[in-house]
Amino acid sequence: MTRKQKKSLCSIILSAVLLVVAKLLGNVAYVTVSLYILAYLIAGFDTLRKAFRNILRGNVFDENFLMAIATIGAIIIKEYTEGVAVMLFYRVGELFESIAVGKSRKSISELMDIRPDRATVIRDGEETVVSPDEVEVGELIVVAPGEKVAIDGIIVDGSSTLDTSALTGESLPRTAAIGDRIQSGFINLSGVITIKTECTFETSTAAKILELVENASSKKTRSEAFITRFARYYTPAVVFSALALAVIPSIVFGNPLSWVKRALIFLVISCPCALVISVPLTFFGAIGCASKKGILIKGSCYIEQLSKAGTVVFDKTGTLTKGSFSVTAIHENGIGKQRLLELAAISESRSSHPIALSVIRAYGKKPDQSQISSISEVSGQGIIAQIGDDKVYCGNSKLMNSIGIDTPECHRQGTVVHVAVNGQYEGHIIINDEIKEDAKEAITLLSQSGVRRTVMLTGDSEAIAQRVAKELCIDEYHAELLPTDKASLLEKIIEEKDSDSTVVFIGDGINDAPVISRADVGIAMGALGSDAAIEAADVVLMDDKPSKTAFAVKLSKKAISIARCNIIFALSVKLLVLILGALGYAGMWLAVFADVGVSVIAICNAMRTLRIKE
Repeated sequence: MTRKQKKSLCSIILSAVLLVVAKLLGNVAYVTVSLYILAYLIAGFDTLRKAFRNILRGNVFDENFLMAIATIGAIIIKEYTEGVAVMLFYRVGELFESIAVGKSRKSISELMDIRPDRATVIRDGEETVVSPDEVEVGELIVVAPGEKVAIDGIIVDGSSTLDTSALTGESLPRTAAIGDRIQSGFINLSGVITIKTECTFETSTAAKILELVENASSKKTRSEAFITRFARYYTPAVVFSALALAVIPSIVFGNPLSWVKRALIFLVISCPCALVISVPLTFFGAIGCASKKGILIKGSCYIEQLSKAGTVVFDKTGTLTKGSFSVTAIHENGIGKQRLLELAAISESRSSHPIALSVIRAYGKKPDQSQISSISEVSGQGIIAQIGDDKVYCGNSKLMNSIGIDTPECHRQGTVVHVAVNGQYEGHIIINDEIKEDAKEAITLLSQSGVRRTVMLTGDSEAIAQRVAKELCIDEYHAELLPTDKASLLEKIIEEKDSDSTVVFIGDGINDAPVISRADVGIAMGALGSDAAIEAADVVLMDDKPSKTAFAVKLSKKAISIARCNIIFALSVKLLVLILGALGYAGMWLAVFADVGVSVIAICNAMRTLRIKE
């Protein structure tokens, strides 16, 4: 418990003791009344203070005002026990709410703990401890065992194991050595490592993630927006209805004390705490649960959208497959395999595409870029480079066809990179990409969670797309797509969807930003450090596991179900007891249950989102 919660608990206990003593004393008039009033003030001081402060600010009609009016009225008409008990139980409900919100915040605060306090930077040959904000791009920082990595960068010295759980949700440590790129927020577990920074702290992964989490609660669902609007009109309506209940029947039927008591009971019953607390808590808990699993949801509105997912569209490379290509075969027409690979590596040396990097790795040397006098990229086809005296074409069959070359049929599975020199076909390189271990599980789980249609979009060949789609049991696929084709196809898929469902797109965050932003819900897969993905996506998966998408959908459906259950339960109970109270069949104790009891039950139900498992 926090200090504030402990103080609240002490007030509740002291007030309860005084209430019991007052009841036991019975008819000792002045002493008994004094004890009742003291018990009331101890229990209700915070509520009365909030009500008075809000009135001064112009926010008259809220739950604090309702409780203050109802309980002060009970004291005035000498219903001391009921007045104190109502305030006492209201404080118990508030304490319970505070503890529940605290538990929901815990998973968020654990993620917020990724913020590094300091960075050890090497300047003029000496190590200096500075604030992460002071470290510039290209500087060297030293991370000792037990310290957080302050800024994204590449390891230039040393090796270690890293705890990535705060960002990825993965419990197993990850090994890292020279040349590996690591993100801020990771915790160094063993050896000392030196990192060359690639960005400033403001643009580092930790800072971006913290900003996402801090802003997540600002984007509300329609359910939350409904509750906000509902409370804005509901509370004044209740106050004036209670006033009418106290005045009009008293004039018509007489016996004003009885009608005033009914009006006070009516006020206690009508307090909208259960709705105002439990619905936002449900979504807040879901966001916290997701963050513990390495899933960052930018706002509760996206939980609502995910819960209605009917079609899930996947990019292939880097999403369903690992994106780490390897050269599996080389076929040449007389210039030699090494020369063919050299020309392809030099042509691809200025590209960061996974296929280009795999060709360079297979070449085994640093390509001599000084041989390039000119280079141009043909979108969706390949690269044309002037290398020395040779004009080299390196790309797919579309590029070859554009210069009048018919490519030979290839019987090997994989992505084919064709190479032509000075208009003459010289051979091709076959590259393969492995399917991720949990990709098939992801498709199966999505189907089980109610997703009716799965689609795969790829720029790869028809044969590769067909093989991957068949292996993963994907409903449909579209191959040999240019980047603009993906956007067009997604537009068509969105037009075809049912009115009550949404389209989710999952991409690797490198070149899918336009499509991610167009989907009803855009998910960036394995997008640590990718500005485009984090900016465009509504949900960011902190690792490369597509199966996390299925959990996000499951979590969203459960959260929406819990929120709706709370709304129906709270409104039904309150409506029933309000009618009974107005007719004189509900006493103050039933009113307490309709307020505090319903709130506690709704909060307990909302907290179930914290315990949803994969």
